[in-house]
Amino acid sequence: MRSQLYKYEVIIYWSNEDGVFVAEVPELPGCSAHGDSSMAALEHVEQAIGLWIETAREFGDPVPVAKGERLMLA
Repeated sequence: MRSQLYKYEVIIYWSNEDGVFVAEVPELPGCSAHGDSSMAALEHVEQAIGLWIETAREFGDPVPVAKGERLMLA
């Protein structure tokens, strides 16, 4: 199954604690994935986004529209 291209901002960082790259999607609360490389984390988070959206729709929850611009950093 080929991953769909999603337009949500994804933040990828190295986690010393876990020893993996972590990919988070700030616009989708709780949506994240990890991998041994940044590319693996990105591939995994694309799958996680699809599952997040599918689950939200299944339960009738709103799916945020991707903002299409960089989010504010703390």
